[in-house]
Amino acid sequence: MYAAPPVVGTSVFARIPDSFRAPGRNTPWILQRGGSPTSCFLEGPSFDRAGNLYVVDVAWGRIFRIAPDGRVELFTEYDGVPNGLKFHRDGRMFVTDARHGVMVIDPVTRAVTPLLERAALDHFKGVNDLVFASNGDLYFTDQGLTGLHDPSGCLYRLRADGRLECLLNNIPSPNGLVLNQAENTAFVNVTRGSCIWRVPMLPDGTPYKVGVFVQLSGGPGGPDGLAIDTAGNLAVAHIGLGTVWLFSHLGEPLKRITSCAGMATTNLAYGGPDNKTLYITESESGSVLSVQLDVPGQRMFSHS
Repeated sequence: MYAAPPVVGTSVFARIPDSFRAPGRNTPWILQRGGSPTSCFLEGPSFDRAGNLYVVDVAWGRIFRIAPDGRVELFTEYDGVPNGLKFHRDGRMFVTDARHGVMVIDPVTRAVTPLLERAALDHFKGVNDLVFASNGDLYFTDQGLTGLHDPSGCLYRLRADGRLECLLNNIPSPNGLVLNQAENTAFVNVTRGSCIWRVPMLPDGTPYKVGVFVQLSGGPGGPDGLAIDTAGNLAVAHIGLGTVWLFSHLGEPLKRITSCAGMATTNLAYGGPDNKTLYITESESGSVLSVQLDVPGQRMFSHS
């Protein structure tokens, strides 16, 4: 339907040093994915107010901190499967952990404590990604092993007052998510359906008229992480294709951003002095890539 968008290249901003790699060993998460040893698997990029970039290592339960000059240090390590990471306005880190639920990390003591381990009486399927609204409400996806064979993934909202609401429970593999600037619409990457859902919400927060915003072509993976800029353009990390697609607020393709490393482009965060640099976790090489764009990313709750 559209002409192929212009191709934009990336560069390597940082690489997890060999001293932090764990080659030749397996974890239950790795075995579940087929058993090929994985030295690290990066996800969940997020910036603190000092300009440090944090990424999670899903395979080994680690969180790394990357300084603005690209230096990498191990921030914390625990027995979990962290995936998404976002900062609260008060400086705490909130992590969606596929094994344990929603976790909170103290930025000073680095202690990891559970915030939400289950929905009502049931454990989550495997929470995946998260985003804060400006009032402190936390939206997160519960993906687990859902897909077209089992379209029962969920989108949740944890109100700032502690109330948990299941907004959708029929998503085949919900993954990355963002809110638009007005915060009356959520966009959710549906990995196994290879599409992005648009989730409009009524003034009371109830979803209605949910539909497909962009349908991708498939391939060995699907849409994983998601980021949004101040013009409403969506940056979509397509894992397995080594690509980040940039779509306009109307769903038109604007750019194809290609990986200069591996094909496992997993997640995204805007940063840099003018917030116009897009940082991309690439998990095949264990690197963070970067590309300069024209429009700044939407300001996160942590920085507002």
